Amino acid sequence: MLLYNTPLAPNPRRVRIFLAEKNVTIPSRDIDLLAHEHKNEAYSAVNALEEVPALVLDDGAVLTESVAICRYIESLYPEPSLFGRDARERAFVEMWQRRVEFRLFVPVTLAFRHSHPALARLESPQRPEFAEFQRPRAQKMMRFLDQELAARRFIASDEFTIADITAIVAMDLTKLGRVEIPQDLPHLSRWRAEVSARPSVVP
Repeated sequence: MLLYNTPLAPNPRRVRIFLAEKNVTIPSRDIDLLAHEHKNEAYSAVNALEEVPALVLDDGAVLTESVAICRYIESLYPEPSLFGRDARERAFVEMWQRRVEFRLFVPVTLAFRHSHPALARLESPQRPEFAEFQRPRAQKMMRFLDQELAARRFIASDEFTIADITAIVAMDLTKLGRVEIPQDLPHLSRWRAEVSARPSVVP
């Protein structure tokens, strides 16, 4: 297999953390987004949507979308489980993964893409007012997560899962997206410190 990666982008980072948690190594090739390498003919032939990550399977098929790639890796390497071990666990992990992705990861990512000067060439035109709209949406989800984390160690349960990966990548992007993290969220702060200390997450 071959993983097309971009070191600084949030979606490829989700896959890299997932692989590290599984202790799985896949050959990778970096794509320079700022140089518009994802727009060239060679990469467009790999992924017509011109996005990263992309995983070329052993049979030549190409799998895109970070969570889909993680699901495939989970099927090949089921331990440790990061999507849940039975129907009930998998359902709750899916629920929390989607909640975190749509209500935290996406708003933070959009705030970043529409406000950071370095991304002006990628997000054209940038809409600073759109970025401003996203920030309180992300903060609202942070407050919700803080309440939930009062009752358990991690996002979906007391076990680390894909939902935690999505959430920590979003939280680590808040500085670049100029999304202020409220200071009165002790449970979210405790969770963030613990997750950030995991070897898979340390940059």
